[in-house]
Amino acid sequence: MNKLELYKTFARVTELASFTGAADSLGLPKSTVSEHVRLLEEMLGARLLQRTTRKVQATQDGLVLYERCKDMLDQVDELESLFRQDQSVRGRLRIDMPTVTAREFVLPRLAEFSEQHPLIEIEVSATDRLVDLVREGFDCVMRVGELPDTTLVARPLGAYRQGNFVSPGYLKRYGTPRSLADLAEHRLVHYASTFGSRPTGFEYQLQGKRHCLPMAGAVTVNNADCYYAACLAGFGIIQAPVAGKRDSLARGELVEVLPEFVPAPMKVTLLYAHRRNLPKRVRVFMDWLAQVLEPQLSA
Repeated sequence: MNKLELYKTFARVTELASFTGAADSLGLPKSTVSEHVRLLEEMLGARLLQRTTRKVQATQDGLVLYERCKDMLDQVDELESLFRQDQSVRGRLRIDMPTVTAREFVLPRLAEFSEQHPLIEIEVSATDRLVDLVREGFDCVMRVGELPDTTLVARPLGAYRQGNFVSPGYLKRYGTPRSLADLAEHRLVHYASTFGSRPTGFEYQLQGKRHCLPMAGAVTVNNADCYYAACLAGFGIIQAPVAGKRDSLARGELVEVLPEFVPAPMKVTLLYAHRRNLPKRVRVFMDWLAQVLEPQLSA
């Protein structure tokens, strides 16, 4: 049995958390995938995957092996590419980014990247939760905002300028706020990644310092699409990157208010695992993504 094939199968099962999904992806019978994993566990003398009726999850030993596997398989792929006549970049690329960034800026132009690199298989995760890059098998992830302490490698791209937005219907009902004092008579759509946490309120910068003004609000949401929808429905003011709202402003669906009292720009960063040899497919995608987002980002 080709040991490399065993490692490839194990890595795919770990990434998809599914024997069936891995079998479909690799073009193998499910029984063969199960046999590959069994042989690898037997060869290494370790339990690599925890199987239940509902899911497949890597054990601690499995997670350690998976990270080493990815490095090894990436290096093998790059080594083989040295002798391919077409020198094409190939392989699977799994990325994660905020929903709005994916929908508004990346997906509309992703075909350009695919035309340049037709042998790269791209898996795009668009979510507002903080995915676990290592555990969930991502090659790189985009973060917007301040970064927590991390052992991952960070590549800064720039920052999104922020603004305050309301719907025309909201203005008709509550009027236009023209000062911070006016906000006592207004409403804010609250955003909370975890329900039950205390809302930050209306955030703004003054003389380089961050301030938060508590505000009333009838609705709290936990993702960007609901945040935008609540604003359109007239529930209150939202604070969001200007780049993602330009089309809505042009169509008259949103109105910008209090432009002199806005939050600090939100940093945009790409994160990837600290590897000695970052796969070329990851490097070319990050370079392409930086070019796509450059017009939307302030320095």
